[in-house]
Amino acid sequence: MLIKIILTAALAISFLLAASQTTNTRKWRKTENDSMQNALLLYEEGNYLLALPIYEKLYTAHPGEEYLKYCYGKCALLRSDKHEVALQLLSQVYEKNKKVIDIEYDLAKANHYNYKFDEALGYIEKALANKRTSVQAKEGAKQLKKYCLNAKEFYAHPTGAQIKNAGTTLNTEYDEFTPVISADESVMVFTYKGKESTGGLQNAFLQPDPNGMYYEDVFQSVKENGEWTTPKPVKSINTNSHDAPIALSADGMHLFSYKDNGDDHGDIYMSTLVNNEWTAPQKLKGQVNSYSWEGSCSMTANGRYLYFSSERGGGFGGRDIYRATLLPDSTWGNVVNLGDSINTALDEDAPFIHPDGVTLFYSSKGKNSMGDYDIFQARMNWMDSTFSSPINMGYPINTPDGDRYYVLSANSERGYYASGKSGGAGLQDIYTVYPGYIGKKPSLFVVKGKTTLDQKAVAAAISVEAVNNNGSKFGNFESNSANGNYLVSLPAGGIFKLTYTYNALPAKTTEINTTNVDGYEEKIVDVNFETIADTAKPVVAVAEPEKKEPVPVATTARVVPVKKDTFVATKNIHEKTIRYAGLYGDITAEGLVFKVQIAAYKYPKNYVYEHLKGLGNVDNFLLDGITRITIGGDFQTLGAAWEHCKKVITAGQSDAFVTVLYKGKRVYLEDLEKMGVFVTK
Repeated sequence: MLIKIILTAALAISFLLAASQTTNTRKWRKTENDSMQNALLLYEEGNYLLALPIYEKLYTAHPGEEYLKYCYGKCALLRSDKHEVALQLLSQVYEKNKKVIDIEYDLAKANHYNYKFDEALGYIEKALANKRTSVQAKEGAKQLKKYCLNAKEFYAHPTGAQIKNAGTTLNTEYDEFTPVISADESVMVFTYKGKESTGGLQNAFLQPDPNGMYYEDVFQSVKENGEWTTPKPVKSINTNSHDAPIALSADGMHLFSYKDNGDDHGDIYMSTLVNNEWTAPQKLKGQVNSYSWEGSCSMTANGRYLYFSSERGGGFGGRDIYRATLLPDSTWGNVVNLGDSINTALDEDAPFIHPDGVTLFYSSKGKNSMGDYDIFQARMNWMDSTFSSPINMGYPINTPDGDRYYVLSANSERGYYASGKSGGAGLQDIYTVYPGYIGKKPSLFVVKGKTTLDQKAVAAAISVEAVNNNGSKFGNFESNSANGNYLVSLPAGGIFKLTYTYNALPAKTTEINTTNVDGYEEKIVDVNFETIADTAKPVVAVAEPEKKEPVPVATTARVVPVKKDTFVATKNIHEKTIRYAGLYGDITAEGLVFKVQIAAYKYPKNYVYEHLKGLGNVDNFLLDGITRITIGGDFQTLGAAWEHCKKVITAGQSDAFVTVLYKGKRVYLEDLEKMGVFVTK
């Protein structure tokens, strides 16, 4: 009796069919009744994708039941590989009962998904004229009409883009989606949801359940000899809940992921590649994450800006795309909305900023979308950071279904995205697109190579300055600690100085001119540091110093005495501090103060520092609108501050670093060098 009561209530609430069409479930097996009860509960909660496989199984066993046919068809609208089934079943339901609430709107969607745009428009008019159509369905029908008219136009004039399945090495019978790549396409990270997922089949409470679903995991593949290798799970990130990659930095060193811990609506996290392993994800610090949903992002190649999608208030409607700036304390701030040239009253999501720094791809439900999300391309004007009117990427890249998470290789030869279109290896598959852009090819110069010490791979710091822009800082990069590989993406139209440093050894430089770059260019620059012998002879004073030519980049001559530091640094900022402490560790100056920073927040929070007991007082101070938390007080020299910082790091605060105040202002170590505060004695 329980199942019949639940069934009757569900049918009444959903207005599925007339009561005379309900089925006597007493002849069903107990397992079928249990499955039906579960499916109805999922359906009424709006979990259509979870209910779909249950309805499919029940309908296969009882194909004559109209309410099963309707429920299965309704749920099938939400999965791209079931759109033909949805149209077939809902059409059959409509033939027998035209009074089913919102059936005409459902049929309009089913025809739209199946490229039957005129038929969809016909059902839209019926839905709008039908007094029984719900208010929500009528609003949806109005938007669907716009989608159908757009889709007719794009479908009639395909762009000529070639779309190819990425192959069965990457794709399986299950879901693969949200591919992200390094600029040189040597690494791909994507979302996998299938039998290899952590936890296997689970219910909504993350408990094992044969009727449950697989949860999302992060998988990675690398390219060897031009072919993708078998993907492997990223165990340091994956849990038995949803874990999804959303962006990979151009140099392949930073991986952004999305997590929802249940109390923040979903936030953006970041992992760093150390010794060829991804660190555990850490929530981005600063103003990117809020109490609203933030679920997709893309970082510029120089690491200075982050484009992200958010549902925070104050936008143009729904999800909007914003840009944040990396602040001196390594937090993200100065968040700005990209404006109405990009954002609409509907949702915008999945931004991808090309390594050229000006070409933006993103998805929108507004503008002239063919249906749901479409992929758009826009270009930024460097003069005022505004974007041109976005261009719809057109058919066949875009479809009547949702199309998101599009990325383009640095050389612009291939785009990557996921689709559930028919003919794939399974549910959603990863596809490649040729060509992957509209209009003029993005221009970019890539410098890549390997950094070594005595021909052995090391992680070096790489600082890039724009020579033709008064030497302004372009960005800081680092090479892979496991293999020494690095990649720096430079925009066209500039002259750039790359400075390579490792610990306290003499720096090496190279200059790259991209003034005349048109399209894609690449240069290999390998940099080898050499150990400085401790047996160097002392310099003998003479009346007049001997004039010498400038020391070339590749020299091994000792420029200034340096202090050795055996601390093993895994972060770029720590390696830089070691280098400067070795050169200028004992220098003091009026107004110069060093602090060991352990956290920073836009708004002060309770900070737990039990693991740092015995390492000095913890202080808060406000600077540039950011509350900074430091430990150990003020230090007069960089050497003293760094020695204390190493103790803090060793105690478990791995992201601690030395911050510098000069005459009350926050400055970088390299700024002290430029200002003449740091000089060799």
